Amino acid sequence: MQAAAADNRKKFYLELIKPSHYDDDGYVIQWFKAWIPSNSLACLYAIGQAMSEDGALGDDTEIVVNPYDEVNTVIPIKKMARRMKANGNRGLVCMVGVQSNQFPRAMDMARQLRKEGIQVAIGGFHVSGCLSMLKELPADIQEAIDLGISIFAGEAEEHFAEVLTDADQGKLKPIYNYMSTLPSLQDQLTPFLPDQFVHKYDGSNASFDAGRGCPFQCSFCTIINVQGRVSRYRSADDIEKIIRVNYAQGITRYFISDDNFARNRNWEAIFDRMIELRENEGIPIRFIIQVDVLAHKTKNFIEKAERAGCKRVFIGLENINPANLEIAKKGQNRITEYRTMLQKWRAHGIISYAGYILGFPVDTPETIRRDIEIIQKELPVDLLGFTNLTPLPGSEDHKVLTDMGVWMDPDMNKYDLEHVTTAHPLMSPEEWDSIYREAWDLYYTEEHIERMMRRAVASGIKPHAVMINALQLSSAMRYERVHPQQCGYVRRKVRRQRRSTLPLENPLTFYPKYLLETVIKYSALALYVLRINRMRKRIQNDPASKSYTDVALTPVEEAEAAEEHLEMFELNDSARAAVAKARHQAEAKAKHEAKKKSEKQVAAV
Repeated sequence: MQAAAADNRKKFYLELIKPSHYDDDGYVIQWFKAWIPSNSLACLYAIGQAMSEDGALGDDTEIVVNPYDEVNTVIPIKKMARRMKANGNRGLVCMVGVQSNQFPRAMDMARQLRKEGIQVAIGGFHVSGCLSMLKELPADIQEAIDLGISIFAGEAEEHFAEVLTDADQGKLKPIYNYMSTLPSLQDQLTPFLPDQFVHKYDGSNASFDAGRGCPFQCSFCTIINVQGRVSRYRSADDIEKIIRVNYAQGITRYFISDDNFARNRNWEAIFDRMIELRENEGIPIRFIIQVDVLAHKTKNFIEKAERAGCKRVFIGLENINPANLEIAKKGQNRITEYRTMLQKWRAHGIISYAGYILGFPVDTPETIRRDIEIIQKELPVDLLGFTNLTPLPGSEDHKVLTDMGVWMDPDMNKYDLEHVTTAHPLMSPEEWDSIYREAWDLYYTEEHIERMMRRAVASGIKPHAVMINALQLSSAMRYERVHPQQCGYVRRKVRRQRRSTLPLENPLTFYPKYLLETVIKYSALALYVLRINRMRKRIQNDPASKSYTDVALTPVEEAEAAEEHLEMFELNDSARAAVAKARHQAEAKAKHEAKKKSEKQVAAV
């Protein structure tokens, strides 16, 4: 009887779409298997499922939740519209977690749906950032509102029920702005996606946020203006629930999406619970986290990260020039700490992946080439990922340039951290774009990949893990022409899913060209992988690899005792000033500690 009653319930379709964005030819960037999972999609799916189970729209209504991540799924727009219309248009399509570069793609899909009378809402960093930082709505968001698309700014945990109720009544508001009421994460619904969706990501990685917000003031960052500058965090119980629910469906690997896990005030309790689950119950947790460069100074942080299952850490290194770091309000990044910090992560067998920004005001192609060479020689970082300095909507940089009337590219599709979107004082747009593309090849030379794997063996890290990560990062730009964070396995192009401003290609032209470029691209990639893997085997079988050392691996204390001079410390006056300041502080600290020790000795006598 209960099953029959459930079958007779009315349906409300909640379609959750995480959009991708367009490549330079106007085709959706999409893969048969993507690398990075979407935490926003997991959050909204969990909220939607809970509302369905709780009968949020009445006991006679079943909320049917369908999640899609466009980076690994062709979105069935027409089928979705037919299903909605057959249901009396009772439902809502939500564009979830939409970043600035994804907004044009989200709008193209939304336009198709609105033509069929389907209700659509768009949320995410672009709309939240614009509403939080700009005095007036930008033209693209105003266009969305004019088309009857609802805008959702803020976080959904405590507010999504209102949106669904309004949608069910056909009374969606133009704007839902909850930026001033960001929720506490204590006892909130935890992110979740069923295994059939998680398995569409590389290594079956699930995603969750253990906290939101960051206390730093980096001018290029949108996090601080969208998620706030105060640490909001989940409880250890919540994290355990996430891990157990996923373990029950065979998932043990995670991308923890906190912008800065080291500033999560509950990090230790969370790590302790994960350690307990790994060591006492044998749950093989593995995860990636993002931290700042000062995380190594927090007592027990790296040690507990290792025991909790951290295998790779993303660090916002950003630059090795103190003048650039000062401009970006990145004062917490001290070049004198870089090598110490990276050596500590390495000592615990954790692969480091550093973000590095190109296009600061004093950058030129020559200084960028020089700095990359210095990093290769002097810093024991395993992986380096390059981005262009981009005035993202929602950042302080974007607000300042907007208020000053400085030109910024109006095409949001280019705001993917790969394209040049504003002017530079020392480089033309062509020079800037060229050095960005070149940077990947400069860093990921076969000579340096060999050096990276030799360092790994000497540090007790499996060279295979370094090789796989290096291949992913270097191949994404070399063969696919996209940033690794947008990449995946085997590119998929759908002829009819092209940007609305561009014409559809003739099938007789499109498919032969697509086939040819696929064969050429993956043939070259296969040869590259074979070559690097032969290198890996040679290094792994070489007994001398275990005793390998170089400048980057030399313990900092030994280097200082030998009065070693690093090129990084001699870049310019700013670098020399940073070194002098660090030495002065170290000397002052040593004198203070010596004085305290002497006072204790006197008191003891």
